[in-house]
Amino acid sequence: MATRPVRPAPAIGTDPGITSVGALPGVGPALVASLARLGLERVQDLWFHLPLRYEDKTRISTIADLRAGDRAQVEGVVEAVERGFRYRPQLKVAIGDASGQTLLLRFFHFNRAQAEQLLPGTRLLCYGEVRHAAQGLEMVHPNYRRLDGATVAAVDESLSPVYPTTEGLGPKRLAGVIGKALALLPPAAQLELIPPELCAKHGLTSLRDALLYVHRPPPDAHLGQLMLGRHPAQQRLAFEELLTQHLSLKRMRAAVRRRRAPELGGTGELRRLLLQGLPFRLTAAQQRVGEEVARDLVRPQPMLRLVQGDVGSGKTVVAALAALAAVESGHQVALMAPTELLAEQHLHNFRHWLQPLGIEVEWLAGKVTGKARKQVLARVAAGAPVVVGTHALMQEGVAFARLGLVIVDEQHRFGVQQRLALRDKGRDGERVPHQLVLTATPIPRTLAMSAYADLDVSSIDELPPGRTPVQTIAISNARRSEVIERIHAACGEGRQAYWVCTLIEESEQLRAQAAEVAHVELSAALAGFRVGLIHGRMKPKEKQAVMDAFKAGELAVLVATTVIEVGVDVPNASLMVIENSERLGLAQLHQLRGRVGRGAVASNCVLLYQPPLGQLARERLQVMRDTNDGFRIAEKDLELRGPGEVLGTRQTGQLSFRIADLARDAHLLPAVQQVGEHMLAEHPRQTTQLIERWIGGAARYAHA
Repeated sequence: MATRPVRPAPAIGTDPGITSVGALPGVGPALVASLARLGLERVQDLWFHLPLRYEDKTRISTIADLRAGDRAQVEGVVEAVERGFRYRPQLKVAIGDASGQTLLLRFFHFNRAQAEQLLPGTRLLCYGEVRHAAQGLEMVHPNYRRLDGATVAAVDESLSPVYPTTEGLGPKRLAGVIGKALALLPPAAQLELIPPELCAKHGLTSLRDALLYVHRPPPDAHLGQLMLGRHPAQQRLAFEELLTQHLSLKRMRAAVRRRRAPELGGTGELRRLLLQGLPFRLTAAQQRVGEEVARDLVRPQPMLRLVQGDVGSGKTVVAALAALAAVESGHQVALMAPTELLAEQHLHNFRHWLQPLGIEVEWLAGKVTGKARKQVLARVAAGAPVVVGTHALMQEGVAFARLGLVIVDEQHRFGVQQRLALRDKGRDGERVPHQLVLTATPIPRTLAMSAYADLDVSSIDELPPGRTPVQTIAISNARRSEVIERIHAACGEGRQAYWVCTLIEESEQLRAQAAEVAHVELSAALAGFRVGLIHGRMKPKEKQAVMDAFKAGELAVLVATTVIEVGVDVPNASLMVIENSERLGLAQLHQLRGRVGRGAVASNCVLLYQPPLGQLARERLQVMRDTNDGFRIAEKDLELRGPGEVLGTRQTGQLSFRIADLARDAHLLPAVQQVGEHMLAEHPRQTTQLIERWIGGAARYAHA
């Protein structure tokens, strides 16, 4: 039989950093594809793919010493195994150790071979998060390995880094690939892109040493310092990342200023008619921001304005007034939202306001297909004044006649390249449309200056009269059964509730499992009421069907991951429970809480937490109890924890942080700005290389 010739791996070049990951030994096409999903395409992307946290597997705890909320390693013997099929298959394995206590291991995703290996009498070494369960403590899907009779349970010699990963790429395999990439780190002088005189002036240590330390902390490393991001090695990396972001935003801003845009003034008649027909008066903040936007639109330079305002502050009316200015000037408007749910809400509002003025509003989303889609595309190409949709607006085949204004809602849910793809639909030589970006995540001024340095920022900082504030309470997970009783009573009165499952892990699979566990528990406890489940691993159609059923009142309770954070409007849902609330940032807690309190009924938000609470978590939950003001919450979030949540999730083309934290690292900013100005003026080549290094494939958007 003829053997297939072995294709040689691509060679490692003189600059190993820009070499493809496919050149590393043992990295084949399937692994290359998995790494690409994380944005890891070149060897240097792996150098800067930093650990989320560290696991301490340097010791073994006894089961008697475990506490809920700990991540711990235990050694035990399997005492009993049970396979259950209520609601969904699950495998429960009880293990005991010399302390005389028992720990339950629970698996929802398992195969027959795995179940057959976990027989009574088997010794296991397990690592995972300890949580409360009905019969005591448990670990859900722990890491484990079987120990045969002679094997001594070996503990690790150093802290184990835990990297952000993706489906189909296990943490061990990813750590192995990163190890191979680190072996190719060039000498310190060759790796450094900040000129030596600037490093010396600002006391910057070796980048090479910092990278090796963060990826492989020695046994005596200060775990507390590393977990807080305050270790000198992390601070060195944070400096370079903040510098890169500063450089890229400065370049982006300069490039935008060189372009032209249509002057969108109009007569003002349509705007006057809209305001006249509204059943409410604009707040002073809405009027002020509306005027700021109108002033931008009449200029020949492209507007790049971020309008931020709390959930329900009336950003959509400001966007509608801007849209009418464009329509009056004979230009088209495209409004893009990240989910069909949110886009449909905008469609409803725009049609309600604009159709009485004789302006048709088109709808373009993934579910508009076939003949209907062709007709919409033809009308848009012929000059339809306003089109609302999802990222479907950016797809091939969507052509505008005269696109003058692009409105993007919740831009942090899109990558930069998606916003630019829509903008480019209206590009005509050096002329580009104006851009208006909306967000319901209030951003503190310090953060806005750094994170959105390419945008002008306006704030709608007052709520319209008549919104019912949400009452917020924090309850220990030990009183979980009382909370479930409360939901039972609310459902009995015809009200609906959200149960939100959160996990600090970046793995969507683990988030989904947490929601599945809660769904099983609540389905059993709330007999007689329908409990729905929605999480990020479901197909868009499945998610939509569950949301539609909840909106229609067919489901009493919706168990969800944080996918419901933005844009879900169910006025009858007046109770929300957020699990592990102590792990979330204030901005995200506030976003989630904004899903209730949308009807006339008094609403409540229950923050379930795992005791004991740290000082920081206690302060965060207290802020949530004290105020419903999103701007106060955002300032406090920045003060307590930094801008992680405010910047949203990491996506290709998005300038968000892997390691830097603007609140924690604010002391670095004066030096960052000094070094940045010098490099832009004197070292353009290194500036470009730095942007390439940190922003990777997105660097090509940094000059757009």
